[in-house]
Amino acid sequence: MTGAGASQPSILEETEVRPRRSDGPWKVVLWDDDFHTYEYVIEMLMDVCQMPWEKAFQHAVEVDTRKKTIVFSGELEHAEFVHERILNYGPDPRMGSSKGSMTATLEQ
Repeated sequence: MTGAGASQPSILEETEVRPRRSDGPWKVVLWDDDFHTYEYVIEMLMDVCQMPWEKAFQHAVEVDTRKKTIVFSGELEHAEFVHERILNYGPDPRMGSSKGSMTATLEQ
């Protein structure tokens, strides 16, 4: 409505809509190295990701042959939890050259 006594509509600021950091899915990528055995990878994934042996074995084969494998995909909070547990899992006791956990990255 225009005319006497009508107020001007307010000008709304246009803001850019950015995806929140928590928008998913987020992926936890496990990277190959020469300092962890298949047994370590399988046990770690069964413990950290609650995977059955067969699925953990498939990831062990994939990380060995393709040099990386996605072990988790989902919301940020859960992905961060899985990522942190992998990074803190510790060295492979079967290998004297294993000095720490496997490398994993968090990616969107």
